Amino acid sequence: MPLIRKSLPPEAVSEDERKQRRDCDHLALELDNAEPLARRWAARDLADCPEASAALVARLQRETDGSVREIIFSTLTGLGNEVAVAGLVQCLRSDDAALRNEAIGGMQQLPDAIAPIMRGLLTDADADVRILAVNVLESLRHPEVEAWLIEVIENDPEVNVCATALDLLSEVGSAAAREPLQRLRSRFADEPYIQFAADLALKRLEGN
Repeated sequence: MPLIRKSLPPEAVSEDERKQRRDCDHLALELDNAEPLARRWAARDLADCPEASAALVARLQRETDGSVREIIFSTLTGLGNEVAVAGLVQCLRSDDAALRNEAIGGMQQLPDAIAPIMRGLLTDADADVRILAVNVLESLRHPEVEAWLIEVIENDPEVNVCATALDLLSEVGSAAAREPLQRLRSRFADEPYIQFAADLALKRLEGN
């Protein structure tokens, strides 16, 4: 009778043995392993497999283990290709608040990849997505951040979207924001928060 080797749990697999089986196709399959540890190793090692972005995105949508999800986000951010970015954007539409917040964090690390799609996100049909897109701008190190925020307060019809943009613009705005802020006050003359926050932003600009 041939000797049948039983599968070892991920915890029992040695580092050398783990490295022997890390081709990209095998790693993609391991994303569906029943053991979270195996999925974490796979997600981490797929950082060298750009073609696996779609598999990582698909796993992200159904992953329930927080530590695995964290590694998947890290790998997708490191890959930063078109498929990875599209997957992060897809998460903004999730009902899972934690997933949305993790996606925002990942997108903030990819200013060059996110910049070409930012205007589309800021004009999305879904106001919640537009608010989340403004949140992405909070730590997005890109020279167009102020210009994007000004476009929001000039054009967005939703007061909550404008208020979110206003909060950030009050921190990063320059003299270029002065007239747009004044127009925003006029456009939402009956909204106390807009009046209050815009006045604060204008005072800050006067002090600079």
